[in-house]
Amino acid sequence: MKILIINAGSSSIKFQLFEMNDESVIAKGACEKIGLADSFIEYKAKGGKEVDQVSMPNHTEALKVVLNKLTTGDLAVIKSFDEIAAIGHRCVHGGWMYFESEIITDELIANLEKMKDLSPLHATANIAGMVGCREVMPNTPQVVVFDTAFHSTMPPVAYMYGIQYEDYEKYHVRKYGFHGTSHRYIMQETAKLMGKKPEELKIISCHIGNGSSITAIDHGKCVDTTMGFTPLEGLMMGTRTGDIDPTVVAYLGKKKGLNADEMINYFNKKCGVLGISGKSSDMRDINKLISEGDERALLARDMLFYRISKYVGAMLNVLGGADAIVFTAGLGENQEDLREYVLDKLAYMGVKFDRKKNLTLPRGTVEELTLPGSTIRAFRLPTDEELLIARDTLKLAGLKK
Repeated sequence: MKILIINAGSSSIKFQLFEMNDESVIAKGACEKIGLADSFIEYKAKGGKEVDQVSMPNHTEALKVVLNKLTTGDLAVIKSFDEIAAIGHRCVHGGWMYFESEIITDELIANLEKMKDLSPLHATANIAGMVGCREVMPNTPQVVVFDTAFHSTMPPVAYMYGIQYEDYEKYHVRKYGFHGTSHRYIMQETAKLMGKKPEELKIISCHIGNGSSITAIDHGKCVDTTMGFTPLEGLMMGTRTGDIDPTVVAYLGKKKGLNADEMINYFNKKCGVLGISGKSSDMRDINKLISEGDERALLARDMLFYRISKYVGAMLNVLGGADAIVFTAGLGENQEDLREYVLDKLAYMGVKFDRKKNLTLPRGTVEELTLPGSTIRAFRLPTDEELLIARDTLKLAGLKK
């Protein structure tokens, strides 16, 4: 039983083909620079890799290139499109209308078009991926999994802003949250590790990468998260400011001669770790700069760690304690001093962790970091959003392994 997962960006399509009998990835890759003259596909299967420059003027043509790679050549993994039982799509925003994964229909796509102004860049790309797949494979069941859906269980006290209530009702301005697919996967896998059901646990999921969010999960439901109306709210990130006084938009915009849209672009792409360090948003670069005595790089790292720790504390208060804290995504999985910083701050609560083990974790493994007797268990757990999408697709398409 094979399921194709599509993650469409504005000029790219990332894809994975799963064999759901054992949940293994049998092919993966990405189409890059869609719509440009130098577009290309990177494709991996059977232990091999191919990179080919191919004309891909739009997402539909790019999907044809993907399917051609899967079915022809030395690295082909299927004989025909008919072997793909269903297609699952990642969609960043379900807005105020979609709170769980859905079968893709004409009505759903029309509704997403109506909500595009919530996330215009992402929504346009996500819709293009869905439309393209339906054109190329019209008889194949297709499912969409929304990054915002997992956060739809937040209570009003968590998702409302202190604006006029009428503006919330009319314009749907509220906290939506993102990375929900990752947080849901982490919840499910953490429960398995602990021999429990998600409904029996309180979990703090820390998805820390170039984009980062922390989510409080109370007995299987999200009750608060750090990202808000857009992914700009919350933690300081690679190039994003995170929380900031809104007055800064007007004040700094006047000083720099930038309008509101230009300021939002500035806050999203030129700030955060990059803005503080002045050199890079990549923590591997930052760590090297710190080792060379760069004070601004050190400040950027310390600000990042401080804010992550502060929000973990906030989520502990939201939950009234936790059974587990989980670190995932690029920095959560691989930045050992980040995990140490956060867990050290929780020593007063009786959290005990294995410092030596934390410093010597092999990449990509599932590991418990805490020692026997720790009041809260801590884990390093690689996320797998594509697998969760594949599982949802299998279920909603009415398929069986």
